[in-house]
Order: sequence, then structure tokens, then C-alpha cells
Amino acid sequence: MGSCKKDFKELNTNPNAIAYATPQSLLAPALTEMVSANMNRSQRVNNELMQVTVNMGDTEGKIFRYEIRTSEADYLWNSWYIQLSNFKDIYTGGEANLNSSYKAVSLICQAWTYSLLTDTYGDVPFSQSNQGKDGELTPKFDQQKDIYDGIFQMLENANGLLKESNNAGNAIAANSDPVFAGSRDKWRKFGNSLFLRLLLRASGKSDLPVTQKIKEMVETKPAEYPIMTSNDDSAILRWTGVAPYVSPFSTWREADWYGPKLASFFVDNLNEWSDPRIQKWGSLYQGEYEGIPSGYAPGQAPEGKSSLITTLRSNPLLGNIMNYGELQLILAEAALNGWISSAAAKNYYETGATSGITLWGGAVPANYLTFEKVKWDDTYTTDQKMELIHLQKYYAMFFTDLQQWFEYRRSSHPNLPKGAGLGNNRVMPARLTYPVYVQSANGENYRAAVATQGADLISTEMWWQKP
Repeated sequence: MGSCKKDFKELNTNPNAIAYATPQSLLAPALTEMVSANMNRSQRVNNELMQVTVNMGDTEGKIFRYEIRTSEADYLWNSWYIQLSNFKDIYTGGEANLNSSYKAVSLICQAWTYSLLTDTYGDVPFSQSNQGKDGELTPKFDQQKDIYDGIFQMLENANGLLKESNNAGNAIAANSDPVFAGSRDKWRKFGNSLFLRLLLRASGKSDLPVTQKIKEMVETKPAEYPIMTSNDDSAILRWTGVAPYVSPFSTWREADWYGPKLASFFVDNLNEWSDPRIQKWGSLYQGEYEGIPSGYAPGQAPEGKSSLITTLRSNPLLGNIMNYGELQLILAEAALNGWISSAAAKNYYETGATSGITLWGGAVPANYLTFEKVKWDDTYTTDQKMELIHLQKYYAMFFTDLQQWFEYRRSSHPNLPKGAGLGNNRVMPARLTYPVYVQSANGENYRAAVATQGADLISTEMWWQKP
């Protein structure tokens, strides 16, 4: 199973060979495979649930109608657990080579991957995962609260390692790192920015002291927790078009790419804002950018209009992991809730909104921040301000794995229209189900997880979603 890692028997092991691959040989392939898998399911799952696109049709299993087949579970589960083995081996290699920078990068990548797993499925193997070579073939499923606690510790440790690793012996080979070209400072900023993303996700729970940690990182001890300070710090695996850094979409047939049509929700906001990103993302239909309603009832298909532009398939920015605009909008919500006060929520919001445009090479329209549906008004209700923040975050997280879906489940923003054809009682799916093969390969632990978390259904909420 994907959460295990089988090894050769001792009889077939060369006692004179090293027991690990060098971290510089593992990092780039692991990152490339991770981002490729995330982009694939962002296009297939996230975009359909979150009304970026509508893959039109009346057959069963249309995700835009909240119909998710059990077979959808396998791809990401397998992809992520495979790369976890590589990320863990990077830690082992860093330890053997006395290179704490690679150990820190490994911890950041593990934290990132585990967060994707638990935010997608809920309770998953964590403390015993990827230990097949040690004989652990049926790992227990840890509860999400404990996974988050473990992730936070990983990110804390990574920050400490990178703080102390500024010497030649701890260098990260630039050619091994397609995200930051070996910059330890940028890895540290990314790790702490990811920390803030996940602290915010768990902020509705009192089980962990997350809001206090946000304040500590941003205000009490900011020098101890450097975070992204500009678009240049964004964590993006930029596709160059030169192997191995070739976008997974670049080989798709054009017809497969523009088959799903852009949803009205996605297009209409950009049109109303005069947002230049629509030109980077969408195709024209009869001289205009026009979407179609998502969630339409079977047999009532609208005429297809704009779609994702075909040149987007190879765009370097689709390899986004986390960007500066998203971070600023995280801080805007933290300030809105009173957890930090060093800057006003409006300031963070406006920086996040404009950074999302400039990241994509667009010029911010004159008076953009005073447009009726963009401007921040201190007289707005908290809910209205949350809607402003999350609308901008929705676009900042374009093609960022499943983050739009995660944030909607946490915040109920942005306000997505609900079509007449939606299934699942017209409620956004809360998770993917576990892969079917896990039920037989690790049946005892699977049943224990279901008994603790709830039925293995897309409607079962996980720890950070529950009141």
C-alpha cells in the first residue's frame, strides 16, 4: 500500500553499499513528482468542486455536481506516500552527510505532504507511515489533531535547523533544488509561511494553542520566524520546458485541456474587477470572457463558452506551492480576528490582492483597490470582510493543489452559488474516501480509523471542520 515501503530481504542486500541515496539526488525528482501530482488533481478535482471549471456532461461521477467516485482516492494517496519515502530518505542522507539544511528541507516537505494527506482524507498513517523496510506494513491511522501537532513540530524543528545551518558544510546544491536554487533563507521563509497556513487552518479548534503561535511568529518573535516578504520569496517550481522541468500538462492534447469550460463564478469576478489575470488564464468566446453556471441539473447543459487558455498548459507559475499573496491574506484574516495587531487587516488584504496580480505579470489597474467589489470598508461586517479576503485568496491559490477546496471547507468562503444539480445534499464534500484497497491491505487499522473519525464517506467532516 502507498503508506508502506517494501524492501529487499536482507539476503539480497549488498552490505558494502550505502543504505540511502544522496539528498541532492532525491530532492529535485521528489519535488517535481509532488508538484506534478498536485497540478493533475487541482485540474481534475479542485477546479471542478470550486467552480473554476465545469467538465460538462450528464454521466455519473461529474465532480462539479459533488459526485466523487471512490476510485478518485487512489491517485493522490499513492503519489503522496511514495514521495514521503523520498523526503524521509533526504533526511537520512542529510543526517549521514552531517548536512542540517537537507534535514530541514526534508522536514518542511514532509510537513507539506502530510498536511495535504490529512486535509484530503482526515485521519491517515503518520507516526508509523513509510516504515515498510522496517517491517511495519500495516501502519495505524493517527488522528488529525495529533498529525497537526506533529506537523507543527516538524516545522518548528526545520526553522531551528535552518537558523543554525549557515555555513558551507550545510549548503544545498542549487541544481538539486528546482524551487529555491539552494537558498536556505528562502526555504526557511517558506517553512514558516507554511506553518502560518496550517496554524490558520486549525485556528477554529481550541485543542492546540494555534492563535498564540501565530502571534508569536508574526509579532512577539518575528526575527526568529522569518516569512515571505515579496513575490520573489514564493515557493514555485517554475517549469522551464527543459527536461525534467516540463509541465505535466504540456503533453496534453489541446482538446483535452479546453474541454472543461470556465465557470461563471470564476470569470465574472475577474471581469467585474477588470483583473488582468483573466487574459493569462481564460480564452475569449465571441470576443468576451464568459463562463457557464456550475452545478446545473442533468439535461440542462448550457452552451460552452470560455475555457482555460491552451498556452497555460506550460506556464511556469502553475507549479505554485505557496505564494506571497496567499501569505498576506492569511495575515489579513489573523489581523481581522485580533490575533495580531502590528498592521491593519486592510493593509495585509490590499498587499495580498495586488501581489496576486503582479505575480502573474499583470499591471494592477488604476484605482483597483477602490473598485466597489474590491475595496476594503471598515464598516463592513466581519463576514463581509472574510468574503473579500477569501475571494482574493481563491485567485491567489489558482492551481495550488487542493487549497481552494480546503479553505472553503474551513471558512465557507467565498460564497459559491449552488446549482440545482448538486448531489451530496448540496453540501460541499468534506473529504475524499480512503482507497478501497486499504480496506483489505490494512483492514484492522482502517476500521479503527472509521470508528474514530466517522463513516468513510465524502460527507464526513474532519477534526478542523467540526465545531
